[in-house]
Amino acid sequence: MLDLMQDEVLTAFSTYALIVILKMMFMAPLTIFYRFRKGSFATEEDVAYKSAEERKKLLRTHPDVERVRRCHLNDLENVVPFVLVGLFYVVSEPQLPAALLHFRIFAASRIFHTISYIGAFPQPCRGLSFLAGFAATVSMAYNVLSKVFTL
Repeated sequence: MLDLMQDEVLTAFSTYALIVILKMMFMAPLTIFYRFRKGSFATEEDVAYKSAEERKKLLRTHPDVERVRRCHLNDLENVVPFVLVGLFYVVSEPQLPAALLHFRIFAASRIFHTISYIGAFPQPCRGLSFLAGFAATVSMAYNVLSKVFTL
């Protein structure tokens, strides 16, 4: 394991992958925070200790909670492919500057996507940040496939 971490591309990938994974994981506690702040719970057991009248009020959706949930779902749809494609990309032995560019664009795009989603920034902020991260992942996949098909 120690020898693997001598590889600069793998070290860079591990760093940026962990950043976006931790950011994605942070979305669960943020959802909980918004649920309590907005008084919006999803299931009966979440409000079992309340009276029947209070349960009716608390078992509802709230736009802010749904916004955080959708942002978390979007992370799941994008971070998982980045990590998987990124592993193949690292194995394909890319040049460090190109790899860093891909990893940094993806990480920055996901962070900005979250800020623009939670902050309800006007479009095209969120759309452009999604596209930048998506393009980075597709570019890595293209690089891997182009090396595979030239063998």
